[in-house]
This record gives sequence, structure tokens and C-alpha cells, in this order.
Amino acid sequence: MTPEELDDAVAQEAATTAEAARDSESLDEDNLLKPKFVRKVLDALEAGDTARVYELVEPLHPADIADLFELTEQDERLPLARAIQDLMSVEVIAELNDYVREALIEGLPAGTIADIAEQLDTDDAVAMIEDLDKADQQAVLAEMEPEDRAAIESALSYPDESAGRMMSRDFIAVPEHLTVGDLIDYLREGKALTSEFWEVFIVDARHRPIGTCALSWILRAPRSIALGDVMKRDQTLIPVSMDQEEVALRFQKYALISAAVVDEAGRLVGQITVDDVVHIIQEEASEDILRLSGAGDGDINEPVLLTVRTRLTWLVVNLGTALIASAVVGLFENAIARLALLAVLMPIVSGMGGNAGTQTLAVVVRALATNQLTSSNTLRMIGRELRIALTNGVSLGLLIGCGTGLVFANPLLGLVIGLAMVINNLVAGLAGILVPVTLDRLRVDPAVSSAVFVTMATDVMGFFSFLGLAVLSGLTG
Repeated sequence: MTPEELDDAVAQEAATTAEAARDSESLDEDNLLKPKFVRKVLDALEAGDTARVYELVEPLHPADIADLFELTEQDERLPLARAIQDLMSVEVIAELNDYVREALIEGLPAGTIADIAEQLDTDDAVAMIEDLDKADQQAVLAEMEPEDRAAIESALSYPDESAGRMMSRDFIAVPEHLTVGDLIDYLREGKALTSEFWEVFIVDARHRPIGTCALSWILRAPRSIALGDVMKRDQTLIPVSMDQEEVALRFQKYALISAAVVDEAGRLVGQITVDDVVHIIQEEASEDILRLSGAGDGDINEPVLLTVRTRLTWLVVNLGTALIASAVVGLFENAIARLALLAVLMPIVSGMGGNAGTQTLAVVVRALATNQLTSSNTLRMIGRELRIALTNGVSLGLLIGCGTGLVFANPLLGLVIGLAMVINNLVAGLAGILVPVTLDRLRVDPAVSSAVFVTMATDVMGFFSFLGLAVLSGLTG
């Protein structure tokens, strides 16, 4: 090793050591920002020491800077952005939580937002601009270059959460008459080509995709071979209006890395890559889980009033279903008065039914979301869940029935609660699948509304079956 190479190696090792030391000061073993570090930044910001703020934040990765913004209070974010100035790169903007980014963007001049948007990929720029008010959108678009503005306006014309919104317009498409050598020369000489890509789209004279060439094929094929002889003709095309959840399912089903997006005429207008889809899968999965509980977006950065409005709506609906269940209990008021044990035991029946219904509901909503449950296998799924519900109901019925009979020395009471448990588990299994499937057929998101109806069914039938059987059996005299 020459002295120069040795010096370079030593300098590189020193830089790596210094970077590791900086990381150890700011990040914990889970690669999360340390509370002590965040406090240092905020103390310096509060003291007006912007130089110290910049010094502390400068070594951080853009994703960690985005995390720092999410860990601060809303009124501290804009001063923090002003303090670190040029560190607010497009990478940081792209990594920000939607609500945090929206609040920051609203505090920036239209020209600054336009400059940031022009440096982002089209899909990221659209995600940043689409949340602005119409007037603010127009002000930002007016500051952009005509080509960039046209791309953003075109994307915004597509439905929200569609392939047209999430696609990138940065792709490489060439005619099929080119040879492999022609394509390689084109890629090497192209000045305005996208910097990152995995495959090249082959199009016909009408700009409709007819095949793809992976980079690995291009590099291995002889230069003289025509692209039409080596391209893969079997490809998955994504309609521009397709919902993003369906796009994610296509990528998952066919193990895609990228896919062409086509308009109504079949022309190539963009591409979607797997990194965009990973984000969508995570977003849709979280959305379904939170909607089952009626918690809205479930984002801790969501405005308080919006969160209250979302949660309160479903709490009011739940209140209505609870009143229906209480009305059923009211029908058996005299029976409960004659045998107080009924009031003690009836919540067990409804509660266990509710839990069983939630289990079935979670499985069915996921199956609908992933296209595992379709009209072709609905009847088989109903039969499967009923068998599970019957088995669980009998098992729980025997357990609670024997226990109740022994504890209260009343075998008839044990039999009644055991039978009620079986009935309510069957109701829970049936409601857990029929409610979401019906809502899905009616084009209503089953993740949003199903839980309310399933809970109502298990509560009403739990009380009705237990109290009704108690009256019919003569337990209450």
C-alpha cells in the first residue's frame, strides 16, 4: 500500500469512527432518536442558538431528521425547519409524516414549495401538493416549470388513492425495432433519463407497452439481437384508475418489481415500483386494523378535533346499538328480578360471543382485503366458520355450564348458560362473516362498519338466548 493510499484509508477510518460516535450520541440500540438528544435540540432551539441546532442535526440521516420533526410539538416544527435551513432536503420532506409535512408546507412560501416539488419524483411531489387547499395548490403550480406543472396537474386529475396518483412518470420506453446494442448506447448517452430503473419498457408505434427487458437480460444479450427477440411479452399492466390496494395485491400475487401503468387507450403513461407498493401495503393494513376499532387514521400527529370527530361518530353509533341490547334485557326485567343470578351471568354470554365475532370478523376482513375470499368460495367459508363456531361454542358451553352448575348447585342453570353459549357462538360466527361480505357486495368498506353490527348481533342474541332459555326452562318460576 502506497503512503497516499494509507493516508486515505486512515482518513476513511477516522471519518467512519467519527460518524459512529455521532450516531451513538443521537441514536439508541434500536436506531431511534434518544430522548436526551431530542431534548438537546429543543433546548438549543428554545434558547435561539440556531448554530447549535444545526450542528446537532447535521449528522443525522434524512429519515432521522423526519423522525425528529414528528417528536416535536406542532409549534416547534416551523422554527426547527428554519434553524436547519438547507438540511431540509427533498429526502427529508419525502420521509415526513403526512400531517407533519402538510403543516410544514403550509408555513412555507409557494415558491419554496415549488422548488422542493420540482426536485421530488412525481409521485412524492403529488403526495406533498395534494393535501394543500385548492388556492394553495394553484399558487404552487404557478411557480413551477411548465413540464413539471403539467405532470403534477395530470396526476391530480386522477382519483385519490389510484394508480394514477401513485405512479412515477420517470421511466424508460423504447421501440421494439432497436437492437440490444442500440439500447445500451441510448442508455449511456441519455442525459435526461431516470437515474434508477430495473427494466426497460418496449412500446409499439402507438406507445402501448408490448413487452419488457430486464437489465440483466440486456447486459447478457449480444448487441446485434433485436429487442423483440429477447423481450418478455408476458407482463402485468396496471390501469391508471385502479385502486392502490388492488395494485398492491397485483404486486404481491405476481411478485413484481415494477409494472407499467396504462391509460384508457392502453398507452404507457407511467410505472409503479415495489418500493411504492411496500408503503401502500403497510398503509392499507394499518388502515383496516384501525377502522375495525373506529379509531380513524390512528395517527398521533392527526389534529385533535379531527380525531375526536372520527371516534365520536362511531361511539355514538355504538351507543345506539347498546340501547338496543339494553332494550332486549328490559323485556326480561321480571325474570331477572326473580333470579338475580341471571344479571350476574348474562354478560359472560354476550362478552364471549363478542370476542368470537371479533375473531371471525378480523379473519374475514383480511381475506376480503387480500382477495382470498371471493364469491367463488363464500359458501365454503361460511361452512368453515360455522364449524369452528360450533366447536368453540360446545367447548365453552360445557366448560361454563359445568362450572356454573357446580358453583351454584343448579344443574339447570348450567344447562341454560351452556346452550346460550353455543347459540351465541354460532350467531357470532355467522355475523362475523355475513356482515362484512354483505357490506363488501354493497361497495361499503367492511373494515369501517362491520364491528358495530357484529357487536350488536352478539349482544342482542347473547342476552336474548340466555334470558329466553331461562324463562322457557322455568328457572325463574
